[in-house]
Amino acid sequence: MRSGKDAPVDQLGVEHCYDLSAPPKVRRYQVLLSLMLSSQTKDQVTAGAMQRLRARGLTVDSILQMDDSTLGTLIYPVGFWRNKVKYIKQTSAILQQRYDGDIPASLAELVALPGVGPKMAHLAMAVAWGTVSGIAVDTHVHRIVNRLRWTRKATKSPEETRRALEEWLPRELWSEINGLLVGFGQQTCLPLHPRCQACLNRALCPAAHGL
Repeated sequence: MRSGKDAPVDQLGVEHCYDLSAPPKVRRYQVLLSLMLSSQTKDQVTAGAMQRLRARGLTVDSILQMDDSTLGTLIYPVGFWRNKVKYIKQTSAILQQRYDGDIPASLAELVALPGVGPKMAHLAMAVAWGTVSGIAVDTHVHRIVNRLRWTRKATKSPEETRRALEEWLPRELWSEINGLLVGFGQQTCLPLHPRCQACLNRALCPAAHGL
């Protein structure tokens, strides 16, 4: 069902939001920034905000020199944009002071940054550093895993889902499951009114049978 790679995440996900021609340190910063913008926000909106930021030359220094109202205008209408202006400024200052403008290369240091949650940190490790630190679980992955009953018991939070999935899913599949399930959640297994009739899992899926 995901073989077409034609969901929004496939064209506009974090892997497609940074400047490939930028120096490695700047690329990693742009990866982290796109992840910070992406929470509670559609991929299309995040990609638009990143495009506007990159047109200004998106680096730690350029963000720290930008006033809050300009930054807010550029990232609007991402979800919770006012909070994200604050978090982006705070995180950028920390990166400049402690990491020489780079992003940390460990999960613990990434989640310690303002506005960076576990899902963003796992994706940043994968995309920016090429390291699989864990499964990135967002609302799509959390919802679908519970609908398919891929955990022993229903999970209440994305972090609980991540731990339950990592118990049994082979590690070599950890890096691809996020993109596969996010796209599936965008196209087929929608939050409301999932398209069960078009889904090849319908015979196997407890949620499709209303169980």
